[in-house]
Amino acid sequence: MQEVYDFLKKCQTYYLATDDNGQPRVRPFGTIDIFDGALTIQTGKVKDVSKQMHANPNIEICAFDGDKWLRVCAKAIEDNRLEARVHMLDAYPNLQKMYKPDDGNTEVFKLTEVTATFSSFTEPSKTIKW
Repeated sequence: MQEVYDFLKKCQTYYLATDDNGQPRVRPFGTIDIFDGALTIQTGKVKDVSKQMHANPNIEICAFDGDKWLRVCAKAIEDNRLEARVHMLDAYPNLQKMYKPDDGNTEVFKLTEVTATFSSFTEPSKTIKW
């Protein structure tokens, strides 16, 4: 998990894919955290991405650092604890202008059933599961 976290932090931006009634939706994301033993991401409940993950928690993440790329297949499950939201916003102070832990909008999703695959053109792929 730490290796996946470190890679995504290094990339700063990754691309999150969700399902919107059979139509794939992909958008840039930047939040990644480890909280209570889980990799977590953050969004706002008012956003379509939140509604899509609640309707179908199967997501994929893709990131590229200029040399290697990472694909993460997981289920995104809401972690509705205040502590999860506080932890995320402490990790991303720039978001505190838009989000508050108790605003009713800030939402943290933990990634479960994770399969992460690192790939490149010069090395064999490496898959990590948890």
